[in-house]
Amino acid sequence: MSAPEPTTGDTGTTPAVRMRGIDKAWGDNVVLRDLDLDVAPGERVVIIGPSGSGKTTILRVAMTLERPDDGTVEINGRHLYHEEKNGKLKPASEKHIRSVRSDVGMVFQHFNLFPHMSAVENIALAPVKVQGRDPEQARQQALELLEMVGLEKHANHTPGQLSGGQKQRVAIARSLATDPKVMLFDEVTSALDPELVGDVLEVLRDIAEDGKTTMMLVTHEMGFAREVADRLVMFDHGRVLEEGPPAQVLSDPKEQRTKDFLRAVLAH
Repeated sequence: MSAPEPTTGDTGTTPAVRMRGIDKAWGDNVVLRDLDLDVAPGERVVIIGPSGSGKTTILRVAMTLERPDDGTVEINGRHLYHEEKNGKLKPASEKHIRSVRSDVGMVFQHFNLFPHMSAVENIALAPVKVQGRDPEQARQQALELLEMVGLEKHANHTPGQLSGGQKQRVAIARSLATDPKVMLFDEVTSALDPELVGDVLEVLRDIAEDGKTTMMLVTHEMGFAREVADRLVMFDHGRVLEEGPPAQVLSDPKEQRTKDFLRAVLAH
């Protein structure tokens, strides 16, 4: 990876997420191509596009689950994969990466809860183990988060005793427990039965309406995207094809590829 020049920005305008020149490929399969993307603090950006277009990889790069082959990522003005030394950017230490990544939370398509732990234990684990919080305080916060997602009566249930929608709401609460400034949501309703989707989307609406958390969401729920997003980004072949307010992109897309994609998605 080449060593890019450091970037600076006014604290009032520094993006919550800034990606510059991001490339990612597996062999001949190029997933991201010279991607530039900024997300403002508190902004809600919904990423849409066909399967294999690179949408999920954007989130995984921001969460350090995939390292880019080239380019830079900044979270709240701090480089994620680089550190500045003697005026130049060098590959970052794991300690630095963990420190910057602590501002980011991610909710996955398939819950990833610990099956032997109760809902409240799943939520309290990271604040205690990663952030060193007092166990009783972490448990109290976990109970408050369960109440927020409508599952306070299920605090002592293990994942095996919960429905898919309930498990996904626990997963959202768990990600919020570390107080991340940036939340990433990867197709969080796609593995759910249709009747369970509404409860999960309602929790995401509540987070969005709070306005404190920067949100990047990959979803095929176009009605939800229209309602919640500040900006809709259409992705195809590793690049941003078009972007804009949801009403504009969904109702009057500029690109034929976007029109074809939306026609296919909305037909289901």
